[in-house]
Amino acid sequence: MMMDEDVEQAASLLSFNDNRPRAFPNMRTKTYSPLMFRILRRLNVRVVSIILLICFGAIFYMGASTSPIILFVFTVCIISFLLSLYLTKWVLAKDEGPPEMVQISDAIRDGAEGFFRTQYSTISKMAVLLAFVILCIYLFRSLTPQQEAAGLGRAMSAYITVAAFLLGALCSGIAGYVGMWVSVRANVRVSSAARRSAREALQIAVRAGGFSALVVVGMAVIGIAILYSTFYVWLGVDDSPGSMSVNDLPLLLVGYGFGASFVALFAQLGGGIYTKGADVGADLVGKVEQGIPEDDPRNPAVIADLVGDNVGDCAARGADLFESIAAEIISAMILGGTMAKKCKIEDPSGFILFPLVVHSFDLVISSIGILSIKGTRNASVKSPVEDPMAVLQKGYSLTIILAVLTFGASTRWLLYTEQAPSAWFSFALCGLVGIITAYAFVWISKYYTDYKHEPVRTLALASSTGHGTNIIAGVSLGLESTALPVLVISVAIISAYWLGNTSGLVDENGIPTGGLFGTAVATMGMLSTAAYVLTMDMFGPIADNAGGIVEMSQQPESVREITDLLDAVGNTTKATTKGFAIGSAALASFLLFSAYMDEVSAFASVSFKEVDIAIPEVFVGGLLGSMLIFLFSAWACAAVGRTAQEVVNEVRRQFIERPGIMEYKEKPDYSRCVAIVASAALREMIKPGALAIASPIVVGLVFRILGYYTGQPLLGAKVVASMLMFATVCGILMALFLNTAGGAWDNAKKYIETGALGGKGSEAHKAAVTGDTVGDPFKDTAGPSIHVLIKMLATITLVMAPVFL
Repeated sequence: MMMDEDVEQAASLLSFNDNRPRAFPNMRTKTYSPLMFRILRRLNVRVVSIILLICFGAIFYMGASTSPIILFVFTVCIISFLLSLYLTKWVLAKDEGPPEMVQISDAIRDGAEGFFRTQYSTISKMAVLLAFVILCIYLFRSLTPQQEAAGLGRAMSAYITVAAFLLGALCSGIAGYVGMWVSVRANVRVSSAARRSAREALQIAVRAGGFSALVVVGMAVIGIAILYSTFYVWLGVDDSPGSMSVNDLPLLLVGYGFGASFVALFAQLGGGIYTKGADVGADLVGKVEQGIPEDDPRNPAVIADLVGDNVGDCAARGADLFESIAAEIISAMILGGTMAKKCKIEDPSGFILFPLVVHSFDLVISSIGILSIKGTRNASVKSPVEDPMAVLQKGYSLTIILAVLTFGASTRWLLYTEQAPSAWFSFALCGLVGIITAYAFVWISKYYTDYKHEPVRTLALASSTGHGTNIIAGVSLGLESTALPVLVISVAIISAYWLGNTSGLVDENGIPTGGLFGTAVATMGMLSTAAYVLTMDMFGPIADNAGGIVEMSQQPESVREITDLLDAVGNTTKATTKGFAIGSAALASFLLFSAYMDEVSAFASVSFKEVDIAIPEVFVGGLLGSMLIFLFSAWACAAVGRTAQEVVNEVRRQFIERPGIMEYKEKPDYSRCVAIVASAALREMIKPGALAIASPIVVGLVFRILGYYTGQPLLGAKVVASMLMFATVCGILMALFLNTAGGAWDNAKKYIETGALGGKGSEAHKAAVTGDTVGDPFKDTAGPSIHVLIKMLATITLVMAPVFL
């Protein structure tokens, strides 16, 4: 695939001056911003203001026509956007440091923006093609009795689903762009601040991550709220016969979650392949063969590596968390509406809109947590270096406390009903279970990946006896790390289900119906601090980039010590966020699985409550789901390996053909490595992504046809349910293993680089670098992609449910 000119030239910035190696001539050819931004800049300020006022007016009109709850959600989201603008202004007002820092940052920015544009151009084309396929399927699919009674024809249902799919894909893309946009501008400011104070550098990185987090969460919430209120007003939802029921309205939002999952999967795959292909290639030749530092400017792959941090960890994670929140909100809204219908609750809007309110409060409390992290009082005085993780943990603890209070208030406000006056308290306890689960996941991930704790130190010690023992210890640590999270998530699901079932809400036959909704509320509790957790995640790659800029611009060792400290903490926060995301994915997939069974029941007009794996075809579906996880992981890791091989060959070629590079007499060709990695990432992301999308559809259709000829009308739906169930179980375990092992290997290397076990250049360090190299595709490509995969499988089966009948 041909790359854009500015991707090809993305790293041509850096050239060495024989007399002064730190001087890097400016390389930028042209800046890039999305077409929408360029159009807005050309408009008159008054015209833009009028357009915004009209948009806000339309939004609040729809909110007022829908529910006061929606008005509250809109208000909080808009305030959070204003706060994010303040954080942006605050971060961008910080100085960028000396010219050599700025020029390196410009190179990273050009490479990241160029790849992002090319990658998302490819993703958008695939999204349009998939939207056309969905349109064709929905134009010929059957309708539920409720949709037929409401007069919602096939064409209308098709257009609504496709519009929701495209909107979800668009918002997910914007979420990814926001994550990347702030990281490529904050990195150099963190580098500059590290010359003065570790606390100031920490504050800048946190506030930059906070901007991205608030925008991502706010967009997920306001996007669903706008879609919901639009359908509510447009379809004339009320309780009269012949109109759409408010209980069935959330089912129309499923396409939004599918669009978000689709973009997130390819963003995570492409970004992960890019960042780890470049990282592995740079480390193998630079650190292992040539013995130069990690981000040494003599390494031709170093710019590609730093670009990868932004497109892989920032852009992809923004789309990932956006998708997680969207999927959880929609599934909880569906289950809330279903339960309200079964219990015949007079006003079900509270149960349906509860997830939106929880995440609105998430924006408020996370903002408080972000702003609670202060810089030094006197930036001109060098402050003592303190543990950044302790500072971040204080902010997280404050956010947790506020989450407990606001969650309890939300349940009393929205989930109180005269039919079961104490039900709201049971659901508040479900939320508390979710919050405790989130905290437990963060703590477990920190324990297994932070070098202050025994597991990583034991792994580092294993490096002292060779490369093989390092790999064995890392694999065993990753396998062991799956136990505690599984126990925690098991207790959470059972506890929340039991609390919901004993809430007092029963159907017309007196059967308790609150179990699944209790699990949904626990999921909301787990994600009730998502904005702050995403802030900690974004902190990691920003700190990593800052360290790279400091190294490349050859700043004093004291500055590098600060950025190394921030980078090590960033590795831990990234690992904890991945653990948090896996836990939420497990709960969200369980909810989507339940929603899928309800959807099948509605379309088939028969009860579909259980999946019997004793049926051979159903058991085969489970095997196929398990196989899908392993095959997908293999393809993702192999893609990184092939990309890294191309980088290794190119870096070796440059070192051989340009021997003056090592003496700073010749400049490396950075742009060549950037182009190699970018084209490889775009090429390699297609096959595993296509496998994920096609597998449930093909399996469902094949077994539907088989069921037709064998007299088993629901066989296709049952096999897909089994496939989804087994894929979720295997995916959770595989993602936990890959993420934790990769993070532990990385921080074992960081621990040795602090001076332990011989420090940099020792045999233990070389073995640790090998482990880190092995772990790179685990923790940043395959692992994060798997938890996106299992949620996408759940949403695609929900969207395609009628096709399997």
